[in-house]
Amino acid sequence: MAITLVLLYFGFNFLKGIDFFSSTSKYYTIYENVDKLAVSNPVLVNGYAVGRVSRIKILQDYQNKVLVEIDIDSDIELGDSTKAILDSDFLGNKSILLNIGKVTTPLEPKDTLIAEVAKGLFDVFTETAEPVTENLQTTLRKFNTLLDNLTKTSQRLDTVFIDLKTTPGLLNKTLINANGTMTDVSGSLKSVAGDLSTTLTQLKPTLENFKVLSDSLKRLQLNQTLNKTQQTIGKLNETLGKLNKGDNTASKLLTEDSLYVNLNKVLKGLDSLSYHLNRYPKHFVGPLGKSHRKVMRDLKKDEEERKKAGQKKKSN
Repeated sequence: MAITLVLLYFGFNFLKGIDFFSSTSKYYTIYENVDKLAVSNPVLVNGYAVGRVSRIKILQDYQNKVLVEIDIDSDIELGDSTKAILDSDFLGNKSILLNIGKVTTPLEPKDTLIAEVAKGLFDVFTETAEPVTENLQTTLRKFNTLLDNLTKTSQRLDTVFIDLKTTPGLLNKTLINANGTMTDVSGSLKSVAGDLSTTLTQLKPTLENFKVLSDSLKRLQLNQTLNKTQQTIGKLNETLGKLNKGDNTASKLLTEDSLYVNLNKVLKGLDSLSYHLNRYPKHFVGPLGKSHRKVMRDLKKDEEERKKAGQKKKSN
């Protein structure tokens, strides 16, 4: 019986995952919520069981956090970056996944591992659904805005249709008023046309008188112009006859060249005087002037200079 009880004890613990023939190391990790994690749940590394949960304890002095003690094979070396990830499968079975990472500083037994909780299916669905929900909300807002615009448009169309109902009546009234106005205008035009015809009939004798008066004025002005023209031609003939006789000053200016010769001499004297004034201004401007001998000497000297200049030009 004792042997049976011992075998039963060891067999029960073996079924719970306790291996009495292998050495293990204890480590600790602290979670906010273990989500129904139980003792003897496995500790996995890449899907391989390397240990189990040996104890779970509430830490009331630390805001009721949960302390989890795990036994891991002594052959497994953990570092300060190792994470203990609380995970569950589709059936709800809990386990702790060890993400060892790069071991820079090895941990000693009874050290504390970094605690982390894996995202469940609901969490993944929630994260995935959030963008869809936001897009759906945006779409619904736009759809509501579109419906509001359609409502406003339909209200405007109703107003337009109501106004259109009254438009035919207004058009009929306008046409009736226009018809009456056109009738009045037509009567007025007929009256004006009759008055105008009567006025034109009365103006016919007056217009004929104006025509006769105009013809008379034209004839009178033409006769006066002809008379004045004949008088002017007679006076012109008389003047030409006097010029042909040669017994007056005008005829002598036309027939004799003495005036032309005298004028030519005067112009030559003025030209010589101006040249002399430009060449020898001292002859005229000096306080006592110069004697005739000095003037003649200057003129002779000037004449010799002209000759020399002419000979030089010819030689060149």
